[in-house]
Amino acid sequence: MAETIRTKGAASPRPLRRHEVAERIKRYIIDNRLRPGDLLPSEGELCEALGASRSSVREAVKTLDALDIVEVRHGHGTYVGRLSMSALVEGLTFRGLLSPDDDFKVLEELVDVREVLERGMAQRILDTLHADHLTALEELVDEMEAGLAAGQEVIAIDRRFHALLVEPLKNEIISQFSSACWDVYGIVAPHLHVITKQDELDTVNAHRAVVAAVRAGDPTAFDRAVEAHYRPARRRIAAARERNAKAAAQNGS
Repeated sequence: MAETIRTKGAASPRPLRRHEVAERIKRYIIDNRLRPGDLLPSEGELCEALGASRSSVREAVKTLDALDIVEVRHGHGTYVGRLSMSALVEGLTFRGLLSPDDDFKVLEELVDVREVLERGMAQRILDTLHADHLTALEELVDEMEAGLAAGQEVIAIDRRFHALLVEPLKNEIISQFSSACWDVYGIVAPHLHVITKQDELDTVNAHRAVVAAVRAGDPTAFDRAVEAHYRPARRRIAAARERNAKAAAQNGS
């Protein structure tokens, strides 16, 4: 089938653009009620169904693959993707790495978003976390404390803690968004450099306070613990920003 669409008043059909083919593929997924992991038609079948050429379908699929809307499994076919927030991660990471000022701005905003999310969901988190989750959270805090004492990086443990904190909510968007924030933070945060012993102590204590608040079913204590958890990160961002400002002033003098 020819790769054309008719436009009002046009003398002849014009070729479909790549983004138009991509939109048609998304519409095909929606109209056919396909779910993540479902197999899409072959390239030839998509060309026929969408009225597009093989080259434009191929380019559109590449675009959608980069966004996790579809997943290309070479030798097997093209499937509906996980519909993750990878595009958000890429955009925020690129913005954060463009310049130190944007770097700190992105980190500040990520801290704000994560804190608002967890504090806003406090009561639901308290209602859904059960004994097995609390035990697992306590074990992660112990692992974090041991790792810091050994001089190890514990960001992966911290990430698992917060993923487990929201997991019982069974809210895929919250889980994906939290994971996306961690993806960006893990790439951009190393620019903050030094973490002090006080930061490490405060971080461990805040995590323990979060678990204690959940175990006690105390939303007020949970709110305070979450706020305290993000305080060291805010200190590090402020210190890094001040350090860079001083360096810039010295270089300019």
